[in-house]
Amino acid sequence: MSDVYEVLAIRYGHHARNASENFIGGDLHDLPMPLDYFVWVIRNDQRTIVVDTGFCEDSGARRKRELVKPVAEGLAAAGVDIGAVEDIIITHMHYDHAGNNHLFPDARFHLQDSEMNFATGRCMCHPHGNHPYDVDHVVGLVRKVYAGDVVFHDGDEELFPGVSLHHVGGHARGLQCVRVNTGRGPIVLASDATHHYNHMEEGRVFPSCDSVSDALEGYNKLRKLGGAVENIIPGHDPKVMENYPAFSAATKGWIARLDKPGAK
Repeated sequence: MSDVYEVLAIRYGHHARNASENFIGGDLHDLPMPLDYFVWVIRNDQRTIVVDTGFCEDSGARRKRELVKPVAEGLAAAGVDIGAVEDIIITHMHYDHAGNNHLFPDARFHLQDSEMNFATGRCMCHPHGNHPYDVDHVVGLVRKVYAGDVVFHDGDEELFPGVSLHHVGGHARGLQCVRVNTGRGPIVLASDATHHYNHMEEGRVFPSCDSVSDALEGYNKLRKLGGAVENIIPGHDPKVMENYPAFSAATKGWIARLDKPGAK
């Protein structure tokens, strides 16, 4: 059916760090709690949608993030023809989510009005506000606006049958998550609305944050959209690769099938 999709998580980056770096207020135990970096693919017989474009090699190196495998390589391994992708969802414009937009010269880019407004507005005058953004990536998206290649959304909208966008804010002013209908029911690509499962489950907030209150309310919205925890996919948790089956034997630990039942 046209409203049922396969959903993939493609791991492209990694950052070794401790838990104290992942929570406002730190963490008393401060055990290792690394970040993994993902892009996602939503597809069926009618369309292929890429969610986020990851960080580019230069930007990742400046921030001391490990590029495990280039995004283009992961998409190719998943059988995605980059040149044929018509729709890209940008959950938000941080360096690790909007850094390879040049790979898709003919695509439409979907993002929230509030995110473009924020990324080009007065808050970018402050180092704490602009730190998560890469100015070259922001400028690149502005150029796409002028070329007519950006589709703006204001809040919650259905993008295609079975795929909807939902503004959650918190981590970024215009952060949006994506709800997708799959063979196992609806799942939610939370992106950075919850970096790890722990953030949502414990009601704690990642340090890079525009609004703590919006981030906390965002957890409630994720639960309403997804229901059970296994239907909500965090944006940076290495457990995603452990919890869901590999796309193929050759892509274990690299590409996972989120539309298949995972560990509970």
